[in-house]
Amino acid sequence: MMGIRWLNLVSVGVFGMVLSAAFCDIFWTRKKVLAMVGGIAGILLFQGILYFNVDANMVEKIYPFITHLPLIVLLCILNQKFFWPTVSVLTAYLCCQLRRWLALLIVAVFAGDSVMQNITELTITFPILFVLVRFIAPAVRSVSRYPVSLQCQFGLIPALYYGFDYLTRIYTDLLLEGVLVAVEFMPFVCSAAYLLFVVRISKERWSRSQLEQTQAILNLQIAQAVREIAALRESQEKTSIYRHDMRHHMQYLSSCIENGQLKQAQGYIQGIYSQIEANKVTIFCENEAVNLIFSTFAKRAEDNGILMEVTARIPQILSMSETDLCVLLSNALENALHACREQKEKGQAGVIEVSAYEKGEKLFLQIINSCGADVIFDNEIPVTNRVGHGIGVRSICAIVGQYGGMYTFWAGDGRFILRIII
Repeated sequence: MMGIRWLNLVSVGVFGMVLSAAFCDIFWTRKKVLAMVGGIAGILLFQGILYFNVDANMVEKIYPFITHLPLIVLLCILNQKFFWPTVSVLTAYLCCQLRRWLALLIVAVFAGDSVMQNITELTITFPILFVLVRFIAPAVRSVSRYPVSLQCQFGLIPALYYGFDYLTRIYTDLLLEGVLVAVEFMPFVCSAAYLLFVVRISKERWSRSQLEQTQAILNLQIAQAVREIAALRESQEKTSIYRHDMRHHMQYLSSCIENGQLKQAQGYIQGIYSQIEANKVTIFCENEAVNLIFSTFAKRAEDNGILMEVTARIPQILSMSETDLCVLLSNALENALHACREQKEKGQAGVIEVSAYEKGEKLFLQIINSCGADVIFDNEIPVTNRVGHGIGVRSICAIVGQYGGMYTFWAGDGRFILRIII
């Protein structure tokens, strides 16, 4: 039976060292594999020599120095890292309790003895090792690529358990004596770990929400870029058509003048002028991108029977990026246009008033539009339950917040007012 006990000790040693290596993010070459196998064999051989020449209790007390410390040094050399190998060894030590507890459970169910305990541990060691290496180790290795702060959080529980196990079971008998502080320590660690897990999940959820919001803003930027390109392409196509047709226009006008049909020629010229005016980009300010946005929405407002008045003094060069400015204006004007369309459907007037100017390197924007009385606010920000709506307001808040600006939303007396300072 002593032989089974020794085999069990060898198996748990192999279990822990192989699992420690599996938890390390090492690119395994033939040379590294041979070094690892040689290291494991050397550590086991040294353990055997000590067990036969030194008291077993003393070997158990110095076990961290003859096994874990050399293993950490070996993994540091192979991994070229100095912190994660320690976490890997501590985590593998914690996983060794899986085989021990499962064996204790089986022995308790079948009312076995210490011999059955050793046989059971020896039997289940390598199946558990296979499962851990195959399914758990990849996830553990991925943590080594995270920031050190997260690695520390991951390694905290294995480190606490390692210290607790040696302090209360190997170096003292606090656990066997039933000292309450020792008995209740690991339940306390589990409770604290659970609470930290909840906090971490909440933080991850918030981060994911921020990423989704950023993605929504990027989608809006792309959509706005597509609209701008479409508008420019349409303008270029019409310019090309006018250039191509200019020869025919001149021939017709020349014929009218030769035949004394001056009024007909004048009417024809006025018609061409009206067509050109209908498709030109109105100049509201020096900034070309802002002009394009204002012109586009002014045309859409006119097509919907909505009066849109713009007063703008925005220079070509601003402290904020042109893309963010276009997204900000597009979202604000889209919301204003949507509210005015709803008012028109109710038979009421729709008006949009825009004021925008730069002063002291700050951009001031105010948009006043007609609206109904059903605007809902949450923390002074308008919200809606309609699917597909509300993203524009969140995008506006995100962009203003990105530049450390301020925004206010107000609704009352049939008007909605948005004020922004960036």
